[in-house]
Amino acid sequence: MILESIERYIRGEMLPEERKFFEELRKSNPGIDQLVVEHTVFLHMMEKFGDRKNIKSTLQDVHNELFETGQIRQSKETKVRRLWLKYRKTVAVAASIAAITALAISGITSYYAPRTPSTTLQVLSRKITELAKGQKSINERLNTKLPVKGPVPAETEIKGGTGFMIDPKGFIVTNAHVIGNSTVVIVQNNKGQEFTTKIVYINNAADLAFLKIVDSNFKAPGNLPYAINKGSIDLGEAIFTLGYPRDEIVYGEGYLSAKTGYRGDSLTCQIAVAANPGNSGGPVLDKNGEVIGVLSNRQEHVQGAVFAIRSKNIYIALDDMKKDSTLVSKTDSSLTSIHLPQTSSVKNMDRVQQIKKIQEFIYLVKSY
Repeated sequence: MILESIERYIRGEMLPEERKFFEELRKSNPGIDQLVVEHTVFLHMMEKFGDRKNIKSTLQDVHNELFETGQIRQSKETKVRRLWLKYRKTVAVAASIAAITALAISGITSYYAPRTPSTTLQVLSRKITELAKGQKSINERLNTKLPVKGPVPAETEIKGGTGFMIDPKGFIVTNAHVIGNSTVVIVQNNKGQEFTTKIVYINNAADLAFLKIVDSNFKAPGNLPYAINKGSIDLGEAIFTLGYPRDEIVYGEGYLSAKTGYRGDSLTCQIAVAANPGNSGGPVLDKNGEVIGVLSNRQEHVQGAVFAIRSKNIYIALDDMKKDSTLVSKTDSSLTSIHLPQTSSVKNMDRVQQIKKIQEFIYLVKSY
């Protein structure tokens, strides 16, 4: 199917809208762009091969006609010998061409293909000190909110990311890489209020971490306005994100561009959306206000290649956590009572109203 589209593109058979979409796809997907270059070279070589075959066929037809009319004569025995003597160099050259054709295609492809840098995945957490410029000292805020002894060392690296509530009792999910080896984590809501938390569970394989707010100033809200989706959405379906690449909540919108992640990773999906350091751990929501993923990382040097952990993995990680009886008994028996929201109360609202309802449950996560 993709080769048919590539051939239509090369031959100029696409409609203007199709061609514009395909050119954008080439820019965002180096693999597709490479296929276009390789197929262009292949078709060019096939056309040249076809021209040579046509010339040879014409020459053979002329030869046969001259032989049948008696204008040339040769015995069957000498015909084969003369043909061999005449064309043995050509046969040798043809054999050489056959041997180097693959190398030629590879070389020409490398010459004409755009020089793209090696691609790696970049996690979307950031240093929180960059977010706190021009505001009250991060050390002062940490020392007044957290049960730590003495001032926070000046060289301490404070990481920032995003998290969102999954249960009104104060349970929040974020990325495992946002927490890392941190021992202290605070969260801040969209009103600037900060709450202390404890790290409940980290699943590095799924890159998910569960926190619980343990601050006396926290008041449990009512039902969460969004649902956590167990299934998947269709390719091209609209999505939006809320997160903290800055010290205030930021909205982004895009669409689902692939049902799998980097190099076919089935735990994640690919979304076309603007994402920056600090977005890690933020929810990816569909048009109905259902969480379909947890924003995690992006592919460097490739525009629009952002990846999110599929929301069904929240259910899987939560089940694994509940099965750990040691964890439940030693940390918090309320872990067994976590119930992920199943219905979205913002389904039929416009986007602005959806954001107003959802944003108070999205948190800036600060860990060190």
